[in-house]
Order: sequence, then structure tokens, then C-alpha cells
Amino acid sequence: MTKQSQELTQKDTRERILDAAELMFMQHGYDGSSMRTVTSEAGVNLAAANYHFGSKEALMQAVLRRRLDVINQERMRLLDEAEAKAGGKPLKPSVIIDCFFGTLLRVAADQKAGGETFLRLLGRTITDPSDFIRTFMSSEYADVLERYKEALFRSLPDVPKAEIVWRFHFMLGATSYAITGTDSLRLVTDWQVDEGVAEQEENLLPRLMSFLLGGLRAPLPKIEISVEEAASAPFVK
Repeated sequence: MTKQSQELTQKDTRERILDAAELMFMQHGYDGSSMRTVTSEAGVNLAAANYHFGSKEALMQAVLRRRLDVINQERMRLLDEAEAKAGGKPLKPSVIIDCFFGTLLRVAADQKAGGETFLRLLGRTITDPSDFIRTFMSSEYADVLERYKEALFRSLPDVPKAEIVWRFHFMLGATSYAITGTDSLRLVTDWQVDEGVAEQEENLLPRLMSFLLGGLRAPLPKIEISVEEAASAPFVK
């Protein structure tokens, strides 16, 4: 076997492990999946997984990074493009929200970018993250979150900054719940959704965007927010 053939084989093995891990983590959660179940699904031995990733924690990070790097690169590209077109003026909130949340649904809905499997995994990860995943997510993509936070601050100068941060937090929660699919809706409420799967997928983005913008523009609550707290508030803790 040539060196090039060996490299291609290793790359194929690595991708098979990542695909299997993505599916197992989505179905059973991080804690409910083992390296052995992942390697069994991938059709490789445990030594191969250890060679490429070293640990289950590193494997989970690689699964997330493989998809989120693409999504966040597109988020930054779209925000750069929108700000360039605005010529220094603040962006409309709807543009910022679409660049951030719309990009997630558009890119991840592509089967080559993970499709429904990754969307459901991400929703599960955000709503019930392990400590190391929370640290990984907040540190790995801090620059993206900071750019969007500043864009929202400029877009909504009359809204207290801490209130914007809280609303972004709520939007993350709503999005993560939405992308888990309608199974959770039926489980919690026993309401039937009178739409086919294709119609649900088609309507998810406009339906979610309408909800998120409504929440962002909702009347301010009657609470006291200090300037110091607002100025230092991060997106992710």
C-alpha cells in the first residue's frame, strides 16, 4: 500500500468514526455512549478510535468542531458582508438573527453538513451539556459570540445590554428545542402537528425566525439592571 493510499484509508476511517459518534451521541447522549458502541457502529476496532482521537471527550469535541467550524465561518462571513453593506450603520436585528440562527438551520440541514442528525445532537448538547462541553463551546467560539453580541448592542442601543444577553440566551434555548424536532412537542403536550415531515422542515426556519424576533422586540420587563452588570455580561457562562 502506498503512502497516499494509507492516508486515504486513515481519513476514511476517521470520518466513519466521526459519523458513527455523531449518530450515537445524538441517540444516546454523551454519557450514554461508549467508545465501544461508537466503534461497533463505525465497523472499526477500538484501537483505531484511540489512534485518531485518544479519548471519548476528544472524540466529542471533534464531532462538534467538524460541523460548527463550517457554521461559524459562514456566520462570520455573512456578518462581515452585512456590515460592509451597511456602511458603518447598525444592522437591523432581523439581519443579525438570520445570520446567526438562520445560518445554523440552513447549513446544518444540508446532509453533507450533518443534516438532521447533527441538528438533533446540537439541540441535545445545548440543552443538557456536560461540563467539558460547556467549557469547550464557550471558549472555542468566543470570538463569534462576541461579534454577534456587539452587533446586537449597536442594533438595539435603547435596550439594556444585560437584557439583550438574556434574550439571546432565551433564543438559544428556543432554537435548540426547535431543532430536536416535533417528537419532543408530542411527548410534552400530546398535541398532534398537522403537517408532513417535509412541510415541517420547510416551515421551521420562517416559524422560528418570527418567534425569535418577537421575543427580541418584546416590551422590557420592569426590573432594575445595573450598568456594570450589563457591560460585562457574556453570552455563555
